[in-house]
Amino acid sequence: MTTGNQTSSSTPTQQLRRTTPRTDPIRTGPIATVPAPAAPLTRRAAREADSRAQKAGAVVGKRPSAKKTVVSVAVMTITAGLFGTMALPAFAQTPTSTDGTSSASAGSALVRQSQSVSVSSTASAATVSRDDYTTTLPVVVKTPTTTTAASLSTKAAASAEATRASFAASTAYSGKTASDYLAAPAHPAFSLAAVYQTALQYVGTPYVFGGATPAGFDCSGFVMYVYAQYGISLAHSVPLQSAAGTTISQADAQPGDIVVFNNGSHDGFYAGNGMILDAPKPGGFVSVRPLWSSDVHFVRFGIK
Repeated sequence: MTTGNQTSSSTPTQQLRRTTPRTDPIRTGPIATVPAPAAPLTRRAAREADSRAQKAGAVVGKRPSAKKTVVSVAVMTITAGLFGTMALPAFAQTPTSTDGTSSASAGSALVRQSQSVSVSSTASAATVSRDDYTTTLPVVVKTPTTTTAASLSTKAAASAEATRASFAASTAYSGKTASDYLAAPAHPAFSLAAVYQTALQYVGTPYVFGGATPAGFDCSGFVMYVYAQYGISLAHSVPLQSAAGTTISQADAQPGDIVVFNNGSHDGFYAGNGMILDAPKPGGFVSVRPLWSSDVHFVRFGIK
C-alpha cells in the first residue's frame, strides 16, 4: 500500500493490530498457564464428607466375607445332623405315638428287624469242648477264740475247789478271832494311824470268800477283824459297815478310814493318795493298789 510518497510493507494483520486500541494490561514476562486455586471447603461441607466416609467404611466392615459365610453354613449343617442323631433314639423310646398307640412295641420291632440276620444252610457249627481245671485250696486252720463249755466247767470246778480248801484252812484257824478281840482289845488306844499300821501287817493274806481271820479274808471280814482289835464292833457286811460309821469327804479322809463303793459291792482301808488297802477277789491277796473308781464314799469309825 502506498500513501503519498511513502511505501509501507506491513501486512494487513499488522495494520489491524496497530489501529485497534489495547484494553488489557501489558505483560512483559513470558506467558505461563497457572491453574486456578480450589475454593476452600466450608466446615459444614467437611463434616458431611467425613460422615459419608465413616458410613461407607462401616458398611464395608459389616459385610461378611465369603469364608465366614461358608463356615457358618458348615456349623449349621453339623448341628442339624447331631440334633437328628439324638432325636431319633428319643423318638423311638417315646411311650406313646402321635396317634395314641404305644410306640414301644413298634420301636422294639424296628430294633429286632434291624438286628436280624440270615445264616446260610451250608454253615456248620464249630465243635467246642470245655477245659478242665483243678486247684488245691490251702487248708486254713482256725485258732479257737472262744472258750468251750468243757474248759469253763473245768475252771469253775478248780476255782470252787480252791475256795473250799482255803475256807477250810480259815475255819481251822486256831488264833484269836474278831470276837476274842472285842472281849479283850489288843490296842485300847485308838487312832487312825495305828489302825492303818495294824492292817498293813496282813498284806499277802489270801482272799477267802467269807473269811475273817489271818488264814484268809474277804473285803468286809478284813475290815471287821482289824477294827475289832481296837474294840470297835462291825458287822461282816459292806452295807452295814457303811451305815455304822460317819460319812466324810475325800479331802478329809486319812489312812485308816474306810473306802466304800457306792453300789455296796466292796470296801477296804483308805491308804491315802488315791490308794486302797483291801482283800481284792478270789485268787488275790491283801495288797495296796490304786483306787480304780470314783464312785465311792468315805466312812470313819471310832471318832465322832
